[in-house]
Amino acid sequence: MNEQLSKPWFSSAILGVSVIVGTIIVSYTLFQVKQSENTLVVTGSAKQHVTSDSVKWVGSFSRNVPVDGLRGGYAEMKLDESIISKFLIANGIEKTQVNFTPVMLEQPYQYDKSQPREYILRQTAEIQSNDIQKITSLAKNIESVVNQGVPFSTQSLEYYYSKLADLRINLLSDAVKDAQARASKIAESSGRKVGTIQSATMGVVQVLSPNSVDVSDYGAYDTSSIEKEVMVTVRTIFKIK
Repeated sequence: MNEQLSKPWFSSAILGVSVIVGTIIVSYTLFQVKQSENTLVVTGSAKQHVTSDSVKWVGSFSRNVPVDGLRGGYAEMKLDESIISKFLIANGIEKTQVNFTPVMLEQPYQYDKSQPREYILRQTAEIQSNDIQKITSLAKNIESVVNQGVPFSTQSLEYYYSKLADLRINLLSDAVKDAQARASKIAESSGRKVGTIQSATMGVVQVLSPNSVDVSDYGAYDTSSIEKEVMVTVRTIFKIK
């Protein structure tokens, strides 16, 4: 009988404790919400135009050779490499700026089984330089190489800006100023003022072609254009009063 009487009392005690704990949790939550009303989250941005200061030119050439003519095919590739190298040096490109990759061998799928089997030999030449105009011009004028029987073509022209790390730091400061200006306008509209900055989180860097809006959550780096726009964003939290 005593055990039966003690159960309601024990249940009531648990309920009372639960109410007290719940009240504390609710009070804490309301306090956090009230505190959050005194902060303002604003995203600022800064952008600057830059001109690329280096370029990577990738050219490729290949040969189709029969299976039993592989040795001769490699000799042809070596000759092609020599012709391309002479062309580059004659146009003011130093040997240290040129890198020829090893010859890659491919065996394409043979749809017509009655035809002789063959291999494809491929190779690329990578030229890196700070003389953007010279490299861009050479990439458009490779007829003399092709006229010598070398199937050489431009695979890509990639333009880079080497001072991106320093620029990013400078833009971060400008982005914070932009965020502060935006926060002040928002606060003024509600009759309040912006106080001290509580935190600032830098976003990814966007390197875009001029007037482009092709941004990415993971950052973007356009290499197709010589002229670029570098943009930085920053997420800031300000105290408001």
